[in-house]
Amino acid sequence: MAQVSVTIDNKAYRMACEEGQEDHLVTLAERFDRYVSHLKSQFGEIGDLRITVMAAIMVMDELAEKERTMRALQGEVEALRKTRDAAVARSERSDESLVGTIGEITAQIERLSSKLTAHPPAN
Repeated sequence: MAQVSVTIDNKAYRMACEEGQEDHLVTLAERFDRYVSHLKSQFGEIGDLRITVMAAIMVMDELAEKERTMRALQGEVEALRKTRDAAVARSERSDESLVGTIGEITAQIERLSSKLTAHPPAN
């Protein structure tokens, strides 16, 4: 396990993380520190634990909003997939119909051609 030092509210914390995740953990701690700093600027010194809990609730609120957005986007993606699948099915049916029509026209042309070549015009 890797070790990294992060600073939140001007206090250093030594933390363990998986190898290669050090920068990610530092970035997360910096983001969380911004929440704590924002709350301290809003409410002053109301206690470290209260500030930390408030910051955690803000983070969870942001996460919940992102989850709602993600679910809505997943619904839109599913609707788009269904629309696409229906359009592909319509296109395939149209292609099959067109092939059938071309086949019928080809057969008619061949019949006409046979009739024309079987009975040459009299002079």
